[in-house]
Amino acid sequence: MKWEDLRRSSNVEDFRAKGGRNILPIVQFLLGSKIGRIVLLVGVVAYFLGYNPLALLDTQPEPQTQTLSKTQNNSAEFVSVVLGQTEDVWHKLFAAEGLRYEEPKLLLFRGSVKSGCGYASSQTGPFYCPTDKKIYLDMSFFDELKRRHNAPGDFAQAYVIAHEVGHHVQNLLGTLDKSHAAKAASSQKEANAVQVKVELQADCYAGVWAHYLKAVLEEGDIEEALNAASAIGDDTLQKQAQGYVVPDAFTHGSSHERMRWFSLGYKGANLRSCQTGI
Repeated sequence: MKWEDLRRSSNVEDFRAKGGRNILPIVQFLLGSKIGRIVLLVGVVAYFLGYNPLALLDTQPEPQTQTLSKTQNNSAEFVSVVLGQTEDVWHKLFAAEGLRYEEPKLLLFRGSVKSGCGYASSQTGPFYCPTDKKIYLDMSFFDELKRRHNAPGDFAQAYVIAHEVGHHVQNLLGTLDKSHAAKAASSQKEANAVQVKVELQADCYAGVWAHYLKAVLEEGDIEEALNAASAIGDDTLQKQAQGYVVPDAFTHGSSHERMRWFSLGYKGANLRSCQTGI
């Protein structure tokens, strides 16, 4: 992707220079009493269950500032360009439908982050929070995409960002509210099927966006996006993790489905191309 001369977005918030919080003084204080040790044990258990015990504290030590490398700053520039291009495309597509596009924020973090949807770690992967209308991204995911999933390339990364922007589009159109209501009234199996439709539509919206970048795409870019979509399909990930596939447990769609819906969006180039049945 020839991105260096493209417009940057002003909606990127870079929190990567803020390292992890120093909780040593708190730990030392709690270890000083029996009750404190019990509280500490409960906190450890809560942490591994996905809750951040520091959220219960009114006052937390300020994070230490860290210096970012040239490569890290260059990566942030790329993210800003991709987000900027999604803004340009979706403004035009919404206007064509008589709608107004509201730009999302994209927050870069490292390690863990508190979002409007709660605390999350890098292991969560990139995600969109409809509550605060922000995309959260720890760019270590891109390293994992390249090394663990064998999906390198700048447009593989662009696809991931465009997919999360696709969830923002769904939020603005009311699709996420509709899907949440459907899942609440369903069994786990049925709820998973609804979520797959949500994710495939976001893939399709990423393809719609890519259609309008033809002037700056390079040879192999679309193949990079399709390879990334395939690499993070539910069936592929399940095979890697457990050696077998459980379709009823899919939440994002199979590799074939993810590639297919990205391609449908790329070829159709509009919102109506992405009717996954939500």
